[in-house]
Amino acid sequence: MNRSNLDLFKELNPGTLLKKFLNSLLKIQNVQRGSIWIKKNDTYMCVEAAGAETDQIKGVSLDVQHPSIVGWVIENKKMTVAETKSDRRHYKEVEDKFVVKSSLILCFPLFFRDKKVYGAVQIIDTTPEKSSLNLDKGYLEQLQNLVDICSIALSNAILYSNEKKMTQSLKTALKEVKHESVIIGQSHSFQKCLDLVKSYADTEFHVLITGESGTGKELIAEKIHKSSIRKDKPFLVQNCSAIPETLLESELFGYKKGAFTGATRDKIGLFEAADGGTVFLDEIGDMPMSIQASLLRVLQQNEIKPLGETRVRHIDVRIVAATNKEIKQMIAENSFRQDLFYRLSVLPVHLPPLRERREDIPLLVKYFLEKESVKAGIFEKKISADAMQSMVSYSWPGNIRELENLIRYLMVTAEDEYIELLNVPLHVRNQDTNIDPFGDPSVSSKDDANDFVINLCSMTWPQLEKEYVISLLKKNNWNITWAAKTSGINRSTFASRMRKLKITRDRQDFD
Repeated sequence: MNRSNLDLFKELNPGTLLKKFLNSLLKIQNVQRGSIWIKKNDTYMCVEAAGAETDQIKGVSLDVQHPSIVGWVIENKKMTVAETKSDRRHYKEVEDKFVVKSSLILCFPLFFRDKKVYGAVQIIDTTPEKSSLNLDKGYLEQLQNLVDICSIALSNAILYSNEKKMTQSLKTALKEVKHESVIIGQSHSFQKCLDLVKSYADTEFHVLITGESGTGKELIAEKIHKSSIRKDKPFLVQNCSAIPETLLESELFGYKKGAFTGATRDKIGLFEAADGGTVFLDEIGDMPMSIQASLLRVLQQNEIKPLGETRVRHIDVRIVAATNKEIKQMIAENSFRQDLFYRLSVLPVHLPPLRERREDIPLLVKYFLEKESVKAGIFEKKISADAMQSMVSYSWPGNIRELENLIRYLMVTAEDEYIELLNVPLHVRNQDTNIDPFGDPSVSSKDDANDFVINLCSMTWPQLEKEYVISLLKKNNWNITWAAKTSGINRSTFASRMRKLKITRDRQDFD
């Protein structure tokens, strides 16, 4: 095989590869005409042609019901030689307008790696003597091997081109929706939250979003804004824990020139800048008590007073606040104003942690794999069942933010197309043990181990089995399929044991 033929396998552009492939075969067989056909639905389409009168053959479609040489080769998955004057398989109408007709056709099938035929290539002799084609058996076998290799290269180029087009389409879609909130989840608990959000969006009342860090509180706040009548007005965000107290006050309320050292010009605060729109106050539980009093004025009277200003200014804003802290406990400790809490929480919504909506984890994993592959400009990785199971079983203390960061890590560190269980960090794989992701696994004390053994020995076998089944169901958020898989038995057997042990989701056992 010469260097020019080797170069075929490096080509990833299908159009260029089709031409190179066909011209190489014609050169090897010393003929001037040839064509490549691909099966598409109920037709065979000519996607490339070489030789005289090329424009009359390229793009032609043949019905699969009509006899043809390419059709016979594709359906029978083997090479054939046909004399056009006597072979009934020859589709003579295709050459009706040709000045020079075919006399002898050599046709090879084109295979994918899995041996599935996707097309055919014709090498055509147009001499009356039918003397140009070399039909020696040994030569044809070598040529068949070359065609097989080239057909795989061509199929790879087609697949690569399709993946590239898909990736480009995803990139375009990502650019179009980059400012849109993408909220994913179909679990019952999460859907209840979304129903609340939808109903809240139709009102003008203030909203308080609670939930652990990383559960998507800002996305929900933005969803409320974009679904409301204020959607065409500003949506401005301020993290109350990110800046010092004095700076936070000026950021929220603004100041007049000369109000303090360094105030060389007037500054419009966040509330005034968002007039007519929505202000999202994240980590409201970290807001200092002195600023809480000023915020209460905004909620009660729709007015602000910038630092150094002698008169109040009236504004029209809707406030959506969020916190990962126990506000009621803070009220009891006098670190959060009770009147402010009641003003903010007219419409409360609590976002469940990821461990309470495990059925959403596969959806989120798929979304983040797709999103990160588009951003990186690489093919989307797949994830094995074992790796997915480890993620579904993990407790996710950092919630969705932690999951997203893990997917980014796996996209970089997993070298193969599939993300396997061994690629998943140890603290996620070993969720049953108390493992610090940044340190050494903690080891239970000997006394704890002894207590555990004593506890087991005090149970009857049915009690032990019942506790085991309940523990598996709790761990897998009452998903029987995942619990059965973890236990190593099939789902029907697991469900049968549940019925025998009288375990149901609404029993006290699950409290």
